[in-house]
Amino acid sequence: MAVYAHITGWGMSIPEKILTNHDISQIVDTNDEWIRTRTGIEQRRIASNTQTTASLATEAALKALRMANLHPSKVDLIIVSTSSPEHIFPATACIVQDQIGAVNAGAFDLSAACTGFIYALNMAAQAIRSGSLQNVLVIGSETLSRIVNWEDRNTCILFGDGAGAFVIQASERPGGILSAVMRSDGSGGELLTLPGGGSKYPTTRESITNGMHYIHMNGREVFRFATRVMAQATEEVMESSHLRKEEIDLIIPHQANYRIIESAARNLKLPLNKFMINLSKYGNTSTASIPVATCEAIQEGRLKEGDNVIFVGFGAGLTWGSLAVNWTGPFETKPEVHVWNYSNWARTRSFVRRLRRRIEGMIWGRNGDG
Repeated sequence: MAVYAHITGWGMSIPEKILTNHDISQIVDTNDEWIRTRTGIEQRRIASNTQTTASLATEAALKALRMANLHPSKVDLIIVSTSSPEHIFPATACIVQDQIGAVNAGAFDLSAACTGFIYALNMAAQAIRSGSLQNVLVIGSETLSRIVNWEDRNTCILFGDGAGAFVIQASERPGGILSAVMRSDGSGGELLTLPGGGSKYPTTRESITNGMHYIHMNGREVFRFATRVMAQATEEVMESSHLRKEEIDLIIPHQANYRIIESAARNLKLPLNKFMINLSKYGNTSTASIPVATCEAIQEGRLKEGDNVIFVGFGAGLTWGSLAVNWTGPFETKPEVHVWNYSNWARTRSFVRRLRRRIEGMIWGRNGDG
């Protein structure tokens, strides 16, 4: 019996703080018209001092689990796609696992820049189709404001913070994730990069002074690359999914630049109203942009059960990809799972486990000294 991977839950977490183009014009030499005409962005959200990549991811994950009516203990795997992880290690996904009480889940982070959410969805779908997993939580979460140089007007105008999450579940019902395309070209890696903090350029006084811990981007070259691969990846996934253009109900692209999306629409010979666009409100939230746009498309009634939707994106690496889905929505499940109550219990469980490790350490340490 064939197994299919369906998206059954979704959720988003967006910081309250809004940074408008006018606000940015008080920081660097730019203005609202210049930003809007070149990018389509009018404002972006900025994480508060108490919000992190993990906290935004956790909130989005709980909303997605609630939508899917899935108990956190039933989650087999958590994948967090991010370009701004909580730490180099441990994985942000492990922090989320602890916070939501997914006691039976493996967890890891995926780094493929803005294309990462598509990569993660495809990995989840493949694992489910193989029969090895039943329920996977895929999250895209970013606090890019922490790695933006607020003195560089070419990058600080673009990025925002946020998170989005999907629950992927196994079913014998046909549909769900149909196929995916994943591509890369490392020869263009220097076009969009965060140079410092890794093994090549570890953190030093010099690396900090030289601004190597901020996003560096060759905007012109990234724009050329993106306009070429967006339409190409969309056509490839339509072919592998055996879908014709007229059968596509909606395309949800990575929300990087309005002109890039316009170019993709022209190259595909599709009207712009076939594309979900919300970057004017959030800017480029990298791995979070596709799931956040999906949540809003559902809220606006633009994505419904039975629709064929394509996710398409590009990012540093260089990476790009696309994924086709026959949208089904939540499974019929009873009784209702109280996800938020369980997350409160998870915090208590986490505290008890930390306390137990401390006590064990004291005991074993004393024995070792004796």
